[in-house]
This record gives sequence, structure tokens and C-alpha cells, in this order.
Amino acid sequence: MPVFRLLDGFYTFPPPELAEPNGLLAVGGALDFKWLLSAYSKGIFPWFGEGEEIMWWCPRERFLIFPRDVHISGSMKKFMRREELAVRFDFNFEDVIDNCAAMREDTWITREMIEAYADLHMKGYALCVSVYDGEKLVGGLYGVTIGRCFFGESMFSRVKNASKLALIHLCEKLGQEGFLFVDCQFHTPHLESMGGKYVPWADFKKMLREGINNDASVWKKLFKERFDA
Repeated sequence: MPVFRLLDGFYTFPPPELAEPNGLLAVGGALDFKWLLSAYSKGIFPWFGEGEEIMWWCPRERFLIFPRDVHISGSMKKFMRREELAVRFDFNFEDVIDNCAAMREDTWITREMIEAYADLHMKGYALCVSVYDGEKLVGGLYGVTIGRCFFGESMFSRVKNASKLALIHLCEKLGQEGFLFVDCQFHTPHLESMGGKYVPWADFKKMLREGINNDASVWKKLFKERFDA
């Protein structure tokens, strides 16, 4: 099956069901607000290396964490009771994403990516959780938030349990606010240990539709951007 090439200025994607078995759906487009909001609202996300063309992915089986089902081990509960680290929401977004990039030798979090997600954050569609040991940033995560859906992008940890703590606090907050899921995109043993599980595309699509439709402002912005373009 051929990979689709996106047309400049249209901000639309082919049906996610047409993605290749590995999840690759399309190439092209741009990392601006219009493309990103259109992508995430359909369960699509960008992932590519330095110097590569922008590639857009939509795995047919999604790996999710349901906020109220996040797993907290006994040892982690003991760690949290000691209150050695402080957790903050939406604080120093660019420092968090910079640290996520720095923790990976062959990172996909390029400067272009950092600027794109910082712009999403400024527009209210990306958030971060940061973990501090005193004044030192030691862990955190960031992702995209639309309606009642959270799409996780990356996390980092410079001390033991810091990224776990960020994810647990994120899930607790999202659960309180009625979010439907944390989209982990791909499976990792770490995320599985935190309660992640595979969900069939049909189920994910249904939840995505329910969660995104909760945020009418998304569609207003998308259509306004299209007509103004």
C-alpha cells in the first residue's frame, strides 16, 4: 500500500484505516498548529528523525492508559509517601521538552519539533508535568491535550521514579477532570508496568470521537483556519 503525500494548505489526512501495518500513514505537511491539531484530532501523530521528511503515523492498535487504572506499585506508594520530589503542572514547558530530547542519543525531538509543541502549548493544546528535587528539574513529561483526550509524547527521568511520579500525577489529574485516556502511541515495558494496554482501533476511534467532540473550540479553530488560509 503506498504512503500518502499530503497536499500543502489543505490540512487534511487520508483515513487512518489506510495506514501501513507499522502505522505509517502519510508524509509531507508541516509542523504548524493547523496540521498538528488536524492530526491529533484523528489519532495521527508526527514521528521522524533529523533530516527526514515529516512522517505521520496512526497505529491500528493503540497502547493506552486509562487514567483511573494507572498502576501504582507498593514500592512506588512508599516512595510517594516520603514526598522527596515536588510535582508541578504546566511549568517550564520548554525545559521539560528540552530534557526529553537530551535524554535520547538519536532523538526525534528536533528544534523544529520543540518549537511546534511550544506553540501548541501557548495556544492551550499541550501541557507538561515537571518533577523537582528542590530547584532542580529531575523528571517530567509532555503531551497534547484536546477535549478529554491526552496524547503522550515523551518523558524523562534523571533520578529514580521521577517519570513514574509525573505519569501518576498526570493520570490522577486527568481522572478527576473526566479524561478518557492517555494515548501512549506505542508499547513499552515501562508503560505496560504502569497499566498500559492495547486497544483495538475501532474502540480507540470511538473514544477519540467522544473525547474530541467534547471540545467544540477545536472544530471552530480548525474550520476558521481553513477558511482564513
